[in-house]
Amino acid sequence: MSEMGLVVVGAAGRMGQTLIRTVQQVAGVRVAGAIERAGSPFLGRDAGELAGVGPLGVPIVDDPLPVFARADGVLDFSVPAATVEFAGYAAQARIVHVIGTTGCSAEDDARIAAAARHATIVKSGNMSLGVNLLAVLVEQAARALGPEDFDIEVVEMHHRHKVDAPSGTALLLGQAAAAGREIGLADNSVRVRDGHTGPRPEGAIGFATLRGGSVVGDHSVILAGPGERVVLSHNAEDRAIFARGAVRAALWAHGRKPGLYSMRDVLGLA
Repeated sequence: MSEMGLVVVGAAGRMGQTLIRTVQQVAGVRVAGAIERAGSPFLGRDAGELAGVGPLGVPIVDDPLPVFARADGVLDFSVPAATVEFAGYAAQARIVHVIGTTGCSAEDDARIAAAARHATIVKSGNMSLGVNLLAVLVEQAARALGPEDFDIEVVEMHHRHKVDAPSGTALLLGQAAAAGREIGLADNSVRVRDGHTGPRPEGAIGFATLRGGSVVGDHSVILAGPGERVVLSHNAEDRAIFARGAVRAALWAHGRKPGLYSMRDVLGLA
């Protein structure tokens, strides 16, 4: 079987370069294209040279259409508006679209789901294999430890440059906790506490957001009961964990029928 050709979106960024390096290390895949925004100073540069793996003969371009047309999949950790656009292009090309973008609105998600009628899309708030296993454990813990005794708090910290809060991973974990409790997260979450808030509502899932320094990503789910606490945590030490998960997702999705999948599907945990 020939190697799966993957397009890296945002190829000049930190995550894009990490994706390129990871693709070069994994058997069965190759860098087939590299995309950057119009006007980027990196347009025309060799994607491999920029990522430090040597020349690949893949220039960074700003027009995704011809690149998507000759690829098998797309690795996308960009911004919501761009991701929605790329989902449409992936649907036209009938290729795999792996989405690690966070901060998508309900409207964005609806448009991505519509594109999944024709594209094979794997979307997750976190591509790390460990985080997605953690989400399963959180769901099980939330189901076992009921709201009458145990309160749930999700605490996350990221680097100072992160622009969305709570993080996609925090929301992923919050959704897992809500699923375990069989409640809707949107109607049972507390995102901000300030001033005289009154007592904590029973069954609420709280979020605390920290930002600073160069933290790649720390997440903890605290289940606090009378006289005891259970803490489930994950610490990301290298962006390569997200890239490895994304490449694994692409390989898993290659050849599957169109649809919207998650990392739980990839790991066989759905």
